[in-house]
Amino acid sequence: MPLLLGPFVRCRFSATLLVLWLAFAGFTCTGGSEHAATATLPAAFSDLLPHFLVEPEDEYIVKNKPVTLTCRSTPATQIYFKCNGEWVHQDDHLIERTVDPATALPVMQVTIDITRQQVEKIFGLDEYWCQCVAWSTTGTQKSQKAYIRIAYLRKNFEEEPQGKEVALDQEVLLRCHPPEGVPQAEVEWQRNEDVIDPASDPNFFITTDHNLVIKKARLADTGNYTCVAKNIVARRKSTSATVLVYVDGGWSEWSKWSACGADCSMWRSRECTQPSPGTGGKDCQGLDLQSLNCTSEQCPQTVSGAEDVALYVGMVAVALCLTLLLIVVVLVYRRKKEGLDADVADSSILTTGFQPMGIKPSKPENSHLLTIQPDLTTTTTSYQGTLRSRHDATGKFSMTNGPLLDPLPNGSHTLHNGKLNPDPSEFVSRLSTQTYFKTLPRDVANTSYGTFNFLGGRLTIPNTGISLLIPPEAIPRGKIYEIYLTVQRKEDLRLPLAGCQTLLSPVVSCGPPGVVLSRPVILSMDHCFDACLDNWAVRLKKQNYEGVWEDVLLMGEELVSEPYYCQLEAETCRLFSEQLGTFSLVGESLHMGAAKRLRLVLFSDAYCSTLEYNIRVYCMDDTQDVFKEVMQMERQLGGRLIDEPHVLLFKDSYHNLRLSIHDMPQAHWRSKLLAGYQEIPFYHIWNGSQRYLHCTFTLERLSLSTCELTCQLCVWQVEGEGQSFSLDFNIAKDTRAVDSEFLLMDSNATALAGPSAFQIPYLIRQKICSSLDAPCPNGADWRMLAQRLKLERHMSFFASKASPTSVILDLWEAQHFHSGNINQLATVMADIGKQEAMIFLVSDGEC
Repeated sequence: MPLLLGPFVRCRFSATLLVLWLAFAGFTCTGGSEHAATATLPAAFSDLLPHFLVEPEDEYIVKNKPVTLTCRSTPATQIYFKCNGEWVHQDDHLIERTVDPATALPVMQVTIDITRQQVEKIFGLDEYWCQCVAWSTTGTQKSQKAYIRIAYLRKNFEEEPQGKEVALDQEVLLRCHPPEGVPQAEVEWQRNEDVIDPASDPNFFITTDHNLVIKKARLADTGNYTCVAKNIVARRKSTSATVLVYVDGGWSEWSKWSACGADCSMWRSRECTQPSPGTGGKDCQGLDLQSLNCTSEQCPQTVSGAEDVALYVGMVAVALCLTLLLIVVVLVYRRKKEGLDADVADSSILTTGFQPMGIKPSKPENSHLLTIQPDLTTTTTSYQGTLRSRHDATGKFSMTNGPLLDPLPNGSHTLHNGKLNPDPSEFVSRLSTQTYFKTLPRDVANTSYGTFNFLGGRLTIPNTGISLLIPPEAIPRGKIYEIYLTVQRKEDLRLPLAGCQTLLSPVVSCGPPGVVLSRPVILSMDHCFDACLDNWAVRLKKQNYEGVWEDVLLMGEELVSEPYYCQLEAETCRLFSEQLGTFSLVGESLHMGAAKRLRLVLFSDAYCSTLEYNIRVYCMDDTQDVFKEVMQMERQLGGRLIDEPHVLLFKDSYHNLRLSIHDMPQAHWRSKLLAGYQEIPFYHIWNGSQRYLHCTFTLERLSLSTCELTCQLCVWQVEGEGQSFSLDFNIAKDTRAVDSEFLLMDSNATALAGPSAFQIPYLIRQKICSSLDAPCPNGADWRMLAQRLKLERHMSFFASKASPTSVILDLWEAQHFHSGNINQLATVMADIGKQEAMIFLVSDGEC
């Protein structure tokens, strides 16, 4: 019978012929067979048509998980599924037979599984559908069609909300068009990460096209608003939009008129208190005091006598004397000012949009590739002066005459090209009084700040590896922000770690939070793990306004639609962020091969007048900020560095770290350590809650005349890697070449604003972007630039930006600020095929 039934399943007979064929063939159902789809009905039910108790329904395939379609009918001799006009093979049916206890009718249920591969075979031709067909001796019935679709949700929002500044009681509209998805995404709104429920707060209204309406803006409505789209596949968040509600001042009622005074006038006043201006709102316009002459009846009459005349004459004389004195003072001041050499610090360059039209690099091989040819038809004014920049170079700049910069008077002037050196302690104390910054550390040595506009700039904390690059156009035109960068000490800010999590980077704050950025800034900070994401699950954590730490990114699974993206290097993490705040990297090892980098540093007493001599061994995370802290502390203690630092890979093997000292000349020295080694527990090192740990070896010389010390100091992890220090020096005078000062030589300015903060001049950067952003058939565009700079892993991230070339150049600037050679970039541009000056003249037609 299987040989007869097989061809039948693939043919399309009428129901009547099928039943007759089954009857003549003597087909019967052997009890319990799950592959037979037919049954013999009792004679009492032979005249009933089958009807469906359960019909297949629409389903969505999520990722690669198959879906199950179910069909149940009574009474039925057989049930088969048909998908997209083709019968499903009988072996793919799972059949279950029962009896309805109420009617005693036989009930047949059939299920099939549909996989993603089956649906994708017809993708683009038609929708995939299935329906089941039930037979009885009387006839057939067809169920409804069930459509099976592959569920997805795109990453990028078609329209994201934009930040706004609105007046109190003004209506606010935040637009949101969620990403394309199947099934269609549901949308909810969040304010400061809290879900907005219009039912509980009627001041909010969500339209049918997913826009958020704030009917009357309140001060409490100030915050970051995020559009969240979700379906059965994924959940996406838009870029947060900052809404700032400001209050314009309003006048109170006028007070009553005062009594008429001796000068025959009366007055009244009002105050700007209803409401008082707030959150950047405007002050009241108009006068707060009015006066009015009294009528003759109200004015008190006085008789002028000789005494009054004398008084008036005296007042006039005093006024004349004061006037003459003022004139003399002004003349003396002007004469002194003319005699001095004027040194005018003109910072208007930062706020007027001035851009240098030509900058000559010093003797490069390929300098012609990054030089803009002058436009001889443009009228220019030469401005001779001294430019205080990174290199303190003196040169001559040409600028086009235009409305952005008025002609400067003749003379010698000094341009502070973004070097900002105000009093840092005053800034920290002032900023720390504000609500969001009360936890800001008062450590001036580890804080930098500056004032920036659309030209961008850079903040650096010297000798820590921590910097913040603010690219050009990251700050909207017309905005000026005072931005700070600081490294938080771990004892100042406790970061909660769960389970086997460990801190892999310093805790870095940049702010103020909530500022509106047009494009991401780049935060650079050191990390201390082996940079192998196969061994680690590394998360970027950010502290919200309430002080709660949140996971905002899983490294290696970055989404280009999210406001954060990481470029991981061997010892540094570059964070692209569209929001400022407090960040840190936290890791959890995936297996015992995961390793942290420890920096081992040895110090001793600079002067020793006793028989005892101490050697301190520091075990710290291999980041520059911790090393800087230890160096500063040892300077205060009067210590000195006695060997170059070593790096040890400390694995997640639960084994402790051991330290021992050997091979001392027994005739002159002995160790006061009773045991053979010292030991630091594994968890003290792994969780990273302490910035550094140290052990002290106390040695004793047998004579005060003994000054030469030779020994071997070993540091190793049990059943793991180890390092050894071979020491040979004079404790009275260190004559070796190791100098601790050379390890802390970063003397660059902590804040640079405008062109001096970048290797690539602004106008040359614009030319490169316009040349490479447009795709070229031969591939000579931003994609080849990313490949030449070994950044091809981030192609999708670059492609998601309006100007991919600009983001690539931002990353290059962040990586090569101290060591970057602009000639190497010129060579890369030549390799791409942008030869000579044609790099800046390439047009769409040439692509």
